[in-house]
Amino acid sequence: MGAPIPPTHCLEPTVTTPPPTRWLIRIPEIFADLEVDILQALDAVCFKMLSKEYRLIGISEASALQTSAAAKFVSWNLPMHHSWPCCPPETPGFIEKAAQALWQKFRVSPPQTILVGALDSSDGQRYYRSLASNLRGRTLQLFPPQTASIRDAETQDSHASTLFCLVGKHGLFCGMQTPIASHGFHPGGTKYIRQNAPAAISRAGAKIAEALHHLKLYRPLPPATSHWLELGASPGGMTAELLARGYRVTAVDRAPLAQQLTHAPGLQAVLADAATFQPGRGTEYDAMLSDMNGDVDLAMSRVIRLATHLRVGGVLIFTLKMPGVSTFTAANDLEASVVNQAACAGLRLIARTHLTYNRHEFTLFFDRQPSIGRAGKYL
Repeated sequence: MGAPIPPTHCLEPTVTTPPPTRWLIRIPEIFADLEVDILQALDAVCFKMLSKEYRLIGISEASALQTSAAAKFVSWNLPMHHSWPCCPPETPGFIEKAAQALWQKFRVSPPQTILVGALDSSDGQRYYRSLASNLRGRTLQLFPPQTASIRDAETQDSHASTLFCLVGKHGLFCGMQTPIASHGFHPGGTKYIRQNAPAAISRAGAKIAEALHHLKLYRPLPPATSHWLELGASPGGMTAELLARGYRVTAVDRAPLAQQLTHAPGLQAVLADAATFQPGRGTEYDAMLSDMNGDVDLAMSRVIRLATHLRVGGVLIFTLKMPGVSTFTAANDLEASVVNQAACAGLRLIARTHLTYNRHEFTLFFDRQPSIGRAGKYL
């Protein structure tokens, strides 16, 4: 399973040090029954469960977290450059000792910022969320002022290194890595998503908000007033969130949208099947969104037909639904089929992830390449 795991105190966060073999990964609880397959595909072994979703693992090749068939099942990851196994509530002076240790460890090459989160954000006692906030505040006081200048995690440079820390009942776990490599701007991936829509129609609104958060790791979001084509829009949770962000939306579904969206500014609601909907001549969309239920290959074929109206460079956010798919291999085969269809039509996969608000599904991100033909074929 690889070389013996060195003690974490030997792992220095510098470019000259070999990649650490201890890693913290987050596997969504819904995929817990696939853990054996996931770890096998990563050529990894689990050392310890740190919470319902976080595992401390040993891994032979860290690149597998980005390239293997298991990569999409790992929603967030972090190399272990520093750890302190302890019980924080029973450790006198935990915050000061931890902050000083981080300063000593990472001061030579300071990160762009320092972010601290709780290993179990569902903890009803709020103790570790409060502890994380206080530890970040004290640690930032020790580092150069520019390290504290990033107040909104999403304004980070996704390609610059951040010192991510997670704290829980098993202690403190820290590593330096770029947000794009970790798959999220926040410790653990995504913090609680607050929808912009004044009255949430469905949880789908939080799902598209989180998807846009993830997309920012890879490219700027479509600017306000951009025109979205949304397929499978009913009842309108995603529609409402897009409208609240200042986008124009053409929402297509056989079922009507929620009544509260009637006459919403910027909305064109189309009561039609995505299989037969036809945009007007010359219509061009800046972005597309598909959250259609049913057969996923059929859903992608409908997207491809309409992608001829997506401008070059435009983004497609596609929900990979997996009804009836319960095995590791079947999930990978289904994704490969959909991604291959998209590639043949000039839709390039730029990212994929399991969002907090996804259930047994993944969210895929594509952009349109220059040479997609009007017949929906890649020329």
